[in-house]
Amino acid sequence: MKTPAQEVTEDSPSETDSEPPGNLLVKISPHLKSLAKKFPEIKRQFYPSAEENKSSKRCFVDPLIEEDYLKTKGLYHKYPKRVLILLTLACASYCRFCTRKRRISELKEAQLNNKDIDNIVNYLKKYPEVNEVIFSGGDPFMSPKELIEAIKKISRLAQIKIIRIHTRVPISAPELVKKNLIDSLRKIKEKTLYISLHFEHPAELTPPTIKIIKDLKASGAILLSQSVFLTKVNDNFETLSELYTRLSELGVRPYYIFHCDPVIGSEHFIVPLKKEVEIMTKLRKELSGIACPTFVIDTPNGSGKIPVPLDFWKFEKRSFTDYNNKKIEVID
Repeated sequence: MKTPAQEVTEDSPSETDSEPPGNLLVKISPHLKSLAKKFPEIKRQFYPSAEENKSSKRCFVDPLIEEDYLKTKGLYHKYPKRVLILLTLACASYCRFCTRKRRISELKEAQLNNKDIDNIVNYLKKYPEVNEVIFSGGDPFMSPKELIEAIKKISRLAQIKIIRIHTRVPISAPELVKKNLIDSLRKIKEKTLYISLHFEHPAELTPPTIKIIKDLKASGAILLSQSVFLTKVNDNFETLSELYTRLSELGVRPYYIFHCDPVIGSEHFIVPLKKEVEIMTKLRKELSGIACPTFVIDTPNGSGKIPVPLDFWKFEKRSFTDYNNKKIEVID
């Protein structure tokens, strides 16, 4: 029987080895290794466990059917006015609940080059209604040179008004965020720049991460945060209350918190929806509106991020409809 995962280093060729979807390779930054010694909530997010080998038929390799929306290498067009660009699949560390764990073996093949970016630009020209591009991955901050070059090329399109970057590098390996990247972001003047940071627990707000947050704010970027409800990590009011209070004080606007995607190997992270709704209801009662994210389910095998009502309303907690009016059963 295979071990739950295999550890790799920054330059290890085994980063591109093929592994079963539930057997995600292990990559943990020194920064997170240090935090994990003190906080089990950090360790649970990044260190493998035997639970990853247990998965039911409720879970999927690609729960968001992303490949159905692939238009040219690295570009996914699912929503009318925005597109997703996967610049790279490299990360500073691998989250054990990663929705795209199926693609970790494609690191070299998935990396975008200048020709790929040119193809994306040409695609965007055909869809002038698209006004927003979202850089994700992997982690765009792992390829800063390519990220800035891609932004330069795409920014020449008058139709593009919003550039959004999703990253966890400031949390998982803040030392990788160099001054030249911050300086390059500061030069983005004609477009509105949003940077979405992925936080799960207040222990992630270390002094080095807080410094990067302040540097990113000073660059002129609007900072958002995204989180995922995770069992034994942040599935309680106290943890999320502290996290969102501190983020809002730092000028990071909590944007989304997700019901965990039902991806193979991550089922043990899924929190019961009823419990999530109870937590979010209490957060809404006690926190400022700017400290409360929208609670959503990114529809598995469906379409759209669907907001979940709170207990101020009576509603059906076992099913909902997506953007295409398709009935979806809740997986928890």
